[in-house]
Amino acid sequence: MHDVIRGVAVVAVTLLVSAAASAQQRALPSLPGGQSNETDRAVGHPADGESAPEHNRIAHLAKPRLLALRTLPDRDKLNAGTVTIMTAPIGGAVSTMGSDMASVLDDGETLRVLPILGKGALQNMIDVLRLTKVDMGFATADAVEFIKTEYSVPQIGDRIRYICKVFNIELHIVARKEIKSVFDLAGKKIYAERNFGYYTLRNVLDRLNIKADIDDRTDIAGGLQKVIDGEGDAWAGDIAKVAPLISNVKNENGNLHLVPVPFDRRFTDLYFPSTLSSSEYPKLLASGESVPTVATSISLFVYNWPEGSDRYARVAKFVNALFSKMGELQKPPRHPKWRETFIDAKIPGLQRFKAAEQWIALNMPKQGVGVTNMETAPNGMARSSSDALPKDLQKR
Repeated sequence: MHDVIRGVAVVAVTLLVSAAASAQQRALPSLPGGQSNETDRAVGHPADGESAPEHNRIAHLAKPRLLALRTLPDRDKLNAGTVTIMTAPIGGAVSTMGSDMASVLDDGETLRVLPILGKGALQNMIDVLRLTKVDMGFATADAVEFIKTEYSVPQIGDRIRYICKVFNIELHIVARKEIKSVFDLAGKKIYAERNFGYYTLRNVLDRLNIKADIDDRTDIAGGLQKVIDGEGDAWAGDIAKVAPLISNVKNENGNLHLVPVPFDRRFTDLYFPSTLSSSEYPKLLASGESVPTVATSISLFVYNWPEGSDRYARVAKFVNALFSKMGELQKPPRHPKWRETFIDAKIPGLQRFKAAEQWIALNMPKQGVGVTNMETAPNGMARSSSDALPKDLQKR
């Protein structure tokens, strides 16, 4: 019985399919040779009422497109042109500048820049020294000095080189108003995160023979909030002015201010004088007031790769691209801190990467440059020989 029903069903389906096919065939006008309009269109003839241009457009769209096959880049060539750079936590100038370099310097063939988010100047310098896959890093000269003493690396200058000075950062100390000067910090509780000001504060206090209770583990914002809440005496950080973290402090009761750090001859090996003003921090300084502080520079450091090695060649290629395209980096939409970059500025006590020194010797004009004024070289790169010292400290 089941076989009979199955047979009837098969016959019914067959009849339905045949009827549909016959109806479709009758709907198409017959042409000589038994070809239909659709057949003609397939072989390249316009259908009735269809213009030749329109037919050609439809026929072109109907053709299968052959996509060009791509191959992966050569492994050795790609690795030979790739460099890694430690930057900083996301949101700051340095992390953005790392992205700028990846956008501007990459050429897709011979140079690839891989910025890596770092923790800050101190850790970046350690990473340059110890991580085998890291070529370069943004750090400060005083972080180098701190590692020399804190980690007992007296010959660190033989292991690292600098490429160029990038921009300046200032020491900011926020404290209660009864702390009128950096000397009043003796014995006080100070928050200074390890990668964000601790090494600068330690260098300054050590040179002034000041002992204080420094908390270097509390994070940046948390430490500042503790001082605002009265749980600490002061907060310190090295950061480029104007810093939103500090300028956004409400200070509604007026209990906080920026602490003066008068320049001292003992700072000249690492720092130069700077100021913080009420126009920059109106909530922490009275109108028209300014306080002295010390500043250093964020620079690009590299491990001292042996000349002639593959790693040296990679960084040399990067240096050529960086210096040659500095003018492009100093234009919008790139980070405005690029405009403070001093390619030929020297860092006392440290040696420049040889390929960078050679590029400067060949490409920078051999002429005097103002001490305090930034000038522009013919290729659009900012120049400065050094930062000014007070007159009484210019002779050492």
